[in-house]
Amino acid sequence: MTAVTQILASIEQGNPQAAEQLLPLVYAELRKLAAARMAAESQDHTLQPTALVHEAYLRLVDVERHQHWDNRGHFFAAAAEAMRRILVEQARHKRRERHGGGLRRKELLDEQLAAEPGDERILALDEALTKLSQIRPQAAQLVQLRFFAGLSAEEAAHAAGIASRSARRLWVFARAWLRREMESWQDHNS
Repeated sequence: MTAVTQILASIEQGNPQAAEQLLPLVYAELRKLAAARMAAESQDHTLQPTALVHEAYLRLVDVERHQHWDNRGHFFAAAAEAMRRILVEQARHKRRERHGGGLRRKELLDEQLAAEPGDERILALDEALTKLSQIRPQAAQLVQLRFFAGLSAEEAAHAAGIASRSARRLWVFARAWLRREMESWQDHNS
């Protein structure tokens, strides 16, 4: 049993000091995941990778809620889900009328650099992933591990408990399915 797994078990048993021991062990990996995730966001995003890590970590080690992690992979899958939820909440928040609605900052040359807004993509992805999880839960889990946690195909397959060949097939299916759903979402919300 790794040190991370032991500390996770201790957190599960309600030991508040265990959360303090866990952060130094997983911070670098969580920061790397958040930085990769934030690199895919639009440049006008106000959330920084460090803030995303801290918010996700606080949600993960909340001793008020009973949480259970089987192992390190399960913890990082939960971290990916927490980061996804935070980014979706932020995108919805920015979309509200009283927070500027659809208004965006524009630099002088932005008209020449046509880029799709990141908030719209994350909302479309969230809705599509929610639908995918209802019809193919393993495919949705694989996408979350690869896209939000930044795991490689092999790491995601292992964390999800799926054989590598099956994971590759699910990944191909999920990418095509999500692409179609997101295009449909964008057409509907344009």
